[in-house]
Amino acid sequence: MKEIKILLVDDDLKNSMLLKRFIETEGYEVIYADNGKTGLEVYREAHPDLILLDINMPELNGFEMAKTIRKIDKRVIIFFLTDRTEKVDRLHGFSLKGNDYIPKPFYPEELIAKINERFESMTVDQDIEYRFGATVFRPNLSSITYKGETHSLSVRQTEILQMLAEKIGKPVERDLILERIWGDASYSNSLALNVQISYIRRLLIDPSVAITSIKKRGYILVVDKS
Repeated sequence: MKEIKILLVDDDLKNSMLLKRFIETEGYEVIYADNGKTGLEVYREAHPDLILLDINMPELNGFEMAKTIRKIDKRVIIFFLTDRTEKVDRLHGFSLKGNDYIPKPFYPEELIAKINERFESMTVDQDIEYRFGATVFRPNLSSITYKGETHSLSVRQTEILQMLAEKIGKPVERDLILERIWGDASYSNSLALNVQISYIRRLLIDPSVAITSIKKRGYILVVDKS
C-alpha cells in the first residue's frame, strides 16, 4: 500500500510543527503550508489523500480553499481544524463537503484516531463493488452505474449509500447514519440527511431499486427481484 500523504494547512507555525511530527510518528507523510493560497498550490502539486485545514488564515481562508478544491475533487478527505465552533461555521464546513470538523484545542491522539479510522475503512473497502438490480455501486470511485450511464456521488452520499448497501433489505437507523457520518444526531444534521437521501434517490434511476423511509426510524435499500 502506498504511503498516505497528508497536507496540513495552518498559519500557527509552532503548533503545526508539533502536530506534523506527531502525525509523522504514525507513519504518515505530512506536507505543511502556512496559508490557504500556498496550501492550494501545494495541493495541486502533491495530490494529498487528506487535508487538515485551519479556517482563519491569511491570503485564502480554509472555507475558500475547501470550496475551490471541491469544485474539482470530490474524493480528497478534508478535516477542518479550527477554533470557530459556532453552529453556523460547522454547518458551513459540512456544506462544503468537509468530512470532519474538529474544534481547537484538541488532543493529537484524538486526531490520529480519526485519521486511522478513516484510512483503515478506505483500505478495507477500496475494492468493494455492490450490485443491486441492474445498478453497480463503486464506493472507491463514488459512482453508481446503470445500463452504461454513470453518475458521481459526493463523499457524504457515498458513505450513506454504502451503509444502506451493506444491509440490503434491512433497516438502517437514522441515528446510526447521523452518528457515523456527521458525528451527532442533531436536528440540523437530520435535515441534512434528508437532503442527501433525496439526492441519492434522484441518482438511483434503476426502477427496481428504491430507498424506502421508515417513519422516525431510518431507511431501507429495497431491490425488486421480480
